[in-house]
Amino acid sequence: MLQAALEGLKVIDLTHYVAGPCCTKMLADYGADVIKVERPGVGDGARRLGPFPDDQKDPERSALFLHLNANKRGMTLDLKKPEGAEVLKRMVKEADILVESFQPRVMPSLGLGYEVLDAINPQLVMVSVSNFGQTGPYRDYRGSEIVDYALGGSYYTGGLPDREPVKLGGTVVSYLAGFHSAGATVVAVLGSSVRGYGDHVDVSIMETQAGSPDRRTPMIMGYQFTGDLVHRGEVNRPPVRPCGDGYMNIQAGIRNIKAVADMLEMPELLDDPRFTDEVEAQKPENLEEMEAIVLGWLLEHTMSEAWATAQKFQIASGPIYTVADILADRHYQERGFWEEIDHPAAGRLRYTGRPFRAPGEPSRPRRPAPLLGEHTDEVLKEFGYDAKAIAGLRQKRVL
Repeated sequence: MLQAALEGLKVIDLTHYVAGPCCTKMLADYGADVIKVERPGVGDGARRLGPFPDDQKDPERSALFLHLNANKRGMTLDLKKPEGAEVLKRMVKEADILVESFQPRVMPSLGLGYEVLDAINPQLVMVSVSNFGQTGPYRDYRGSEIVDYALGGSYYTGGLPDREPVKLGGTVVSYLAGFHSAGATVVAVLGSSVRGYGDHVDVSIMETQAGSPDRRTPMIMGYQFTGDLVHRGEVNRPPVRPCGDGYMNIQAGIRNIKAVADMLEMPELLDDPRFTDEVEAQKPENLEEMEAIVLGWLLEHTMSEAWATAQKFQIASGPIYTVADILADRHYQERGFWEEIDHPAAGRLRYTGRPFRAPGEPSRPRRPAPLLGEHTDEVLKEFGYDAKAIAGLRQKRVL
C-alpha cells in the first residue's frame, strides 16, 4: 500500500507552527511513526492559533494544530534541561529521521547539533527547516511568512500598479516549504539506505520561494533574457462571470462562437456578422453585446448546470468554489477524499485526505492530533525508560 510506504521509519519531530509540521505530517500520512516533541506546559505555538470550534480558545482545539498533527504521537520534553537533552540523544540512537524548525543557533546551543547527533547515530537523517538556511549572511535573522514571501520575489508583483505591493492572506509559503521538506527528507532517506550513512538536509524557506514554479522561476529566468521586471497589475484577468448561485470561470465568447452558439441553443448567432466577421467581432460594442448574451444565460443557471452544459460543448470552464462548495462537491465525496477523525477535545471533524494514493487503495484511518504530552510515557517506555525513571524525569520537570 502506498499509504504504508514509509512504515518502519521512526521520526523525531521537533517542529512547530506550519512549515516543519507540514513536512512531518506528510511522513506520518504515508506510514512513518512520527513522535512530536513539545515543550512541557506550552506545546507547539500552533495550538494557540485559530480557528477554534465555537470560537472558544483551547490549545487542544486549534484547527491548525489538529490538521497539521493528525497521525502523530505526542510527548513533552524540555530540551533546555540537560536531562531532556539526554533523553533526546537516547531517542536519536533508534531514530531514522529528526526534523527541527528552530533558528540555526538553537540546536547547537542545546548540545544537539548535527555533529553531535551524527556521532550518536551515523545513519540519522536530520532535516533543518529555517527561514534563511543554516548558512549565509541572513542565517540568524528573524523571519516570518510575509518576510520569506517578500524575499522570494512574488510579493513585488501583487496589487495595483500605482500602489504598494500586497500579499494574499494565508500561509502558503510555509506549506510549500513543508512539502519541499518532506520530499527532501524522503530523498535523503533513500540516499542513506544506499550509502549506509545519513545526512543533514538544510531547507531555506526563502529559497523555496525564490525557486518556486509559481511565477518566481519563470520570472527570474525571463529577467535574465530581457531585463524586464514583472510589474504590479501585469496579470491576465480570468473570464469570471456571475451565475445563478455563485461565479463561473468560463471562456465563452466570440473566439469560440460555434461552441457558444450550441451551448446557448442560439444557432442564429452563427448568421450574425457582429459575431462571425473577424473585423466586426473585435469591435467593443459587439464584444459587449456577446458578453450580455452569455451573462444572461449564466444568470439563469446554477454553477453545476452551467458547468455541465459548457463541458458538453468542450468550453473550458469551472465553478469558483467557496469552502462550503468544496465540502459538498460530489467528486471529492465519491473519491473518498475527505476523512472524518474523532478528537477527544475537538470532536468529530472532516479532514483533507492524503494528496496522492494508489488507484483502488482503501484509505487507512488516521489517529487524531495528540493532546499535549498524551503519549509521553508510552514513547519513553519504548526507548527503555521504566516507570521509576519516567517519574524521576517528571519530578525534575523535564517532561
